[in-house]
Amino acid sequence: MYLTKPDLVRHDREAVWHAFTQMAEYEPLIIERAEGCTLIDIDGNRFLDGVSSLWCNVHGHGHPRINAAIREQLDRVAHVTSLGVSNPPAIALAARLIELSPPGLNHVFYASDGASAVEAALKMAFQYWRQCGNPQPDKSLYVAYEEAYHGDTIGSVSVGGVAHFHAIYQPLLFPTLRLPAPDMYRLPPGVTASNACGHYLNQLEQVLAEKHQQIAALVIEPSLQGAAGMIMHPPGYLRGARELTRKYDVLMIADEITVGMGRLGSLFACEQEGVSPDLLCLGKGLTGGYLPMSATLATTDIWNAFLGKYADLRTFFHGHTYGGNPLAASAALANLAVFDEEQTLAKLPEKMARMQANLAPLAEHPHVGDVRQRGMIAAVELVRNKETKEPYEWEERRGIIACRRAMNDGVWLRPLGNVVYLMPPLTISLEEIDRLCDALIEGVKHATANP
Repeated sequence: MYLTKPDLVRHDREAVWHAFTQMAEYEPLIIERAEGCTLIDIDGNRFLDGVSSLWCNVHGHGHPRINAAIREQLDRVAHVTSLGVSNPPAIALAARLIELSPPGLNHVFYASDGASAVEAALKMAFQYWRQCGNPQPDKSLYVAYEEAYHGDTIGSVSVGGVAHFHAIYQPLLFPTLRLPAPDMYRLPPGVTASNACGHYLNQLEQVLAEKHQQIAALVIEPSLQGAAGMIMHPPGYLRGARELTRKYDVLMIADEITVGMGRLGSLFACEQEGVSPDLLCLGKGLTGGYLPMSATLATTDIWNAFLGKYADLRTFFHGHTYGGNPLAASAALANLAVFDEEQTLAKLPEKMARMQANLAPLAEHPHVGDVRQRGMIAAVELVRNKETKEPYEWEERRGIIACRRAMNDGVWLRPLGNVVYLMPPLTISLEEIDRLCDALIEGVKHATANP
């Protein structure tokens, strides 16, 4: 079916219901092709992809190694169910993930997106406590964080904490024990950067000490809460949280959907503090951003709790039609191979430093409250009052204004409220980093020009 450009624009406005988008105000931006770190729309306009096509593209668009892997697999078989059947790429990928992931994660469950990986982990944790060697059926609560984001299914929203997105669904959600986000910018009164880690860990321990007999798992985004506005956790917090969950016999679910696949400078974020969770969720960058795929990695202790005879009903009664899809698994295997072949991680420190140096002058801007960075993720928070950290009202759309201004410089960004951030493909060049940062800086100046 051929559509003219006017038809594409009309149908995009009227037929396609875009995620997290107010369709009454939507102005189509239709990407026809891409190469490297550049998106190209139907009019030939070129935009640097400053957000990795929503945090998933790793090695750039149109990478020949990943393209070839998908094409080669397509000549074999496009899809095989994972319900009692398997395929070589899915098996090989599981073996590779086990080899690369934090120690102890020896079993892989596949789904199609990050929310589904979290949903599976929540159900695994719940069922585990009913079937483990020492059953504890009272363990049905989850500890999660304010401003957390884990996806948009009912379970993942229940452990999510972004009221702006989730408040309307409250009657549908199960109860969660909620902790303040361990935020290094908006510290509580009397808390400093030097004692923040201990303060936030004390809050966690109080909840675990009081409720551990009812708590199935802690759900955490390691090191950084993405959709919350790139909130950075104190160094050492993840390690401390892991020690506390072990002390109080609570499972840890690490949601690495955003921070995994090299975003923080290591393949897995948990590596940076030597943490092995009980369940680890991957998505977004798992296939390099080419095909939908996610995975929930589990320990052998959890795996064993689901083993038994057919009649025992210990099976994990959960699955997805395209879980373990061989095309996606082939893309993921190629994605991991490119990390090795191109020494992607070894090249990141120079890029991180370049990004940091470019954005550093913004710290003096009168309406920039914070410039923060972990690995290849950097964020600039816009505030009305720098001293009090008073934010702009979200209705003012300051972040959106900054990102729209960046498009004038050929850069595609997407804000998180008053936070404008960069999360480019890991293969971005130093010169492209300069362009991204320049466009972000000009966008910030434009968005804050009026009180």
